[in-house]
Parts: sequence; structure tokens; C-alpha cells
Amino acid sequence: MSRICPHCNYARQADDKAPDWQCPACEKAYDKAGGALPPEGRQPGSAVQAERRGFGPWLLVLLAFAAAFWLGRPLLQQTAVAGDGAAGSPPEVRLYATEWCGYCKLTRQFFAANGIQYVEYDIEKSSDALREHRKLGGNGVPLIVVGDEVVKGWNEVALRRLLQPWVRG
Repeated sequence: MSRICPHCNYARQADDKAPDWQCPACEKAYDKAGGALPPEGRQPGSAVQAERRGFGPWLLVLLAFAAAFWLGRPLLQQTAVAGDGAAGSPPEVRLYATEWCGYCKLTRQFFAANGIQYVEYDIEKSSDALREHRKLGGNGVPLIVVGDEVVKGWNEVALRRLLQPWVRG
């Protein structure tokens, strides 16, 4: 059987003393699995072999990056939310109320219990406060403005949502 070494292109002779799996000239091993040698001009590690691999390795790399991005996204979002609350100051809170209103009293207690600073406007004592209250769409009290958000009436759930980073407990 005539074999050509893929490393040095030596053509094996019938009287060569090296084992069948080894090149007599360069003493490198042929294909250990006993399969055929690569075709002429195609050396192991050549561009032709890289073409045969296809896009499988690249697909694996792409999937790894996609998984890292997908799994890391919640961590990035948590960092952004925590950073907003810790670094930022609480939003401006305004309370349009009356002295006699029970829900206004609950709102004051909620703010006091959670250490929320606010500015209170009595709509019965100030015509400017009443005018602003009506501009904000108020029909009753309390009317609470947290930043740009308006909460009409006593709504503890909405207040906790808007003031979440600053509310205790």
C-alpha cells in the first residue's frame, strides 16, 4: 500500500522499515484511526478544515453572550433602581387638605410614620391653595402630589408605590 505523508509529502516505499502508522522520513505518525490521509494539498489545520467546522462554534459563542446578557439584565435593572433611591433625594410631596378630614389625618400619619417630608396646603384657608387644588383636578381631599404624580384621595398603595425607596417597612 502506497501512502504519502501529509507532513513532508514523502511517498512510502515497500522496503521502508518504519511501522505502517509512521512516516519513514519525518517519523511523524499518520492518522492514528487508520482512516485515509487527507487529499493532496490539504494539510491538517488548513482553511479547508476550518470551513468544514461551519458556524457551530460561533453559534455557541453567540448563545453564551445572549445568555449572559439575558441573565445579567435583572442585575443591571436592580442596580439602576437602587442607585436612583440611594443617590436621589425624595421627590417633592404636597398635600392639599383640610383640618377636619379624617383621610387627610391618615395621610399625615402615614407621612410621619415613614419620615416623609411634605408641604401641606389647607384649601379652606388659602384661595391660592384652592385654585391649585382645582387645577390639579381635585374634587375632594386629600389630594397628594408626589413629584409629577397626582394621587386623589387616601390611597396607601399608590403612596407606597410612588415613595417606595423612602418608605419604612
